Amino acid sequence: MTSTPPQKVSPRRRFGQLTASRPLRISALVVFVAIVLLVVMWDWNWFKGPVERLVEARTGRALVIGGDLDVDLGRTTTVRADSLRFANADWSESETMASADRAEIRIETFPLLFKREVRVPEIRLVKPILLLETNPEGGAANWDIDFGDDKEGGTPAQVRGLWVDAGHLRYLDVPGRTDLDVRLSSRESAEAGRAPAITIEGGGNWTGNEFTLEGVVESLLALQDTDKPYRIDLRARAGATRAHVRGSLVAPLQLQDFDVQFALSGRNLAHLYPLIGIAMPDTPPYALDGRLTRDVDTWHYDGFTGKVGQSDLGGSAAVTLGRERPFLKADLVSKRLDFDDLAGFVGGAPDHEDGDALDPELVERERRLAASGRVIPDTPYDLGKLRSMDADVRLRAQRINAPDLPLNDMDAHLLLEAGLARLDPLNFGVAGGDIRSTIRLDARKDTIQTRLQATVRRIDLGGLFKPDTLAGDAVGRIGGAFNLVGTGNSVAAMLGSADGDVAVGMGAGRVSNLLVELAGIDIYEALKYLIGKDQQIPVRCAFADFGVQDGVMETRALAFDTTDTIIIGEGTIDLGEERLDLLLRPRPKDRSFLALRTPLTIGGSFSQPSFRPDFARLGLRGALALALGSIAPPAALLATLELGGGEDSDCGGSYAK
Repeated sequence: MTSTPPQKVSPRRRFGQLTASRPLRISALVVFVAIVLLVVMWDWNWFKGPVERLVEARTGRALVIGGDLDVDLGRTTTVRADSLRFANADWSESETMASADRAEIRIETFPLLFKREVRVPEIRLVKPILLLETNPEGGAANWDIDFGDDKEGGTPAQVRGLWVDAGHLRYLDVPGRTDLDVRLSSRESAEAGRAPAITIEGGGNWTGNEFTLEGVVESLLALQDTDKPYRIDLRARAGATRAHVRGSLVAPLQLQDFDVQFALSGRNLAHLYPLIGIAMPDTPPYALDGRLTRDVDTWHYDGFTGKVGQSDLGGSAAVTLGRERPFLKADLVSKRLDFDDLAGFVGGAPDHEDGDALDPELVERERRLAASGRVIPDTPYDLGKLRSMDADVRLRAQRINAPDLPLNDMDAHLLLEAGLARLDPLNFGVAGGDIRSTIRLDARKDTIQTRLQATVRRIDLGGLFKPDTLAGDAVGRIGGAFNLVGTGNSVAAMLGSADGDVAVGMGAGRVSNLLVELAGIDIYEALKYLIGKDQQIPVRCAFADFGVQDGVMETRALAFDTTDTIIIGEGTIDLGEERLDLLLRPRPKDRSFLALRTPLTIGGSFSQPSFRPDFARLGLRGALALALGSIAPPAALLATLELGGGEDSDCGGSYAK
């Protein structure tokens, strides 16, 4: 078998093949260079019009790209646009809802080309301005935009990062008198993989009241996920009122599903009324902290603790909106209540102690009251506040700090509906007994009508006085009843117009003999007990019965009877003028060489009472004192006498003789 030797290609033929393929290569190179030059030199502004028309078709609002549009192609394509403006809703007075000096969007190219997925690693905005506002005529807000139907069934864009440089956000709610304008700036997140957080600083008006706002919120991108909690840490201040909100919430633009920790502090709880529409009494400085949640139309403030003045306060409260009037329901507990902190409930001013400064308005109110020489507060109640809301509030004080009053504890239940307020009950523990009362204030008319009904039960006589005084060792139980009606828009006016009855009484007991002798101005007997040792003598009974008309309490019966001395009284107590005019006539039952037996007068004002002998009547033993010795307690008062000491009282029988 013979092999065929390989044929040689001539140089001429090889040159022909090369020259034949060169045009193809040159053409390919030319096309490639042309494409590169086209990409590099292409004026992307040509796409501005199509993009603007596409956005308007999908949203119904105009988008204007006033500057250049540029694109950098690559594995991650970057699109830049300058001077953007997005139109606002037709009903708004402002033509622009959003604008930015520059927007830069990075898009992953391959997922977009081969998977039709829009993956956006980051959006950067330079000096963006966003206006969010509610429709003054009602209806949808300007951020409620209909993007139309997605006919191609594409998946939403996946935006993982947003960076804001020197941005502004304005929130406008004309019906709610709220105008918020804040500065926004991104900062690197402390957690890897999380979108940059946004720092906020600014202020404006909330329900017509100036306030400032600062803090940090999660990336604005998180607002698009309404099922995921949105984390916030914000501090706001309106005057002396401060609020700190930290935690998470869902769908914040719809104010739904709040679950945050909420701290609130200020000089006076009454300052909350213009901010949140809830009427509160005047108080000393306060600081509270608890959990704030929302359930449909009800805001819950649960498990809060804190202080109001010198009192601790805790419990839960809920405010329901969407009704004719807001409804406040609260269950409050104080382990130690400073009685002075309740002064605002009756129009007074609490005492200022160490801590935050007292509300200047309350300081001035107290100064005016002190300058007038009066004790009963004359500050009118705000009828508008009493009619603006409904309430069901329970306050229980386990211990009361009141150095000048023998108060132990308190249980109060306030019911308020359309201007009709009831304290039912308002109970105080007093010196081993209690005062149980109900108060009704009808503020549905221009002048408040008030009714007070109270019973006094088993109050320890000695407990009414300090232990180191002569009366501190007294023994006896006091009972009584109050029934008053009055009109007026302040406590002073109510008492100054009051009509009704006041009666208190005590059965058998014991009291210091020295105190009785001093009351009877028996100098000899008093010296004997001062030099020797004081003793207690039996009290047979005591009672005071007043008729009240036009604010003047006039005695119907007043007596204090011991085995040593009987003291008979008469006179008036003027609640309107705050004047005392009582005459006490002691009549010792034993003989004494130095018994002056002069009447005693209790006079002066409530702020400066006086207790002195009536020397003008010194030595007189008129028939009036003898006649008064025959009085007996009124039948209605007998039921209130607390017998005490396990002994029966025979006051009624002896005085009837």
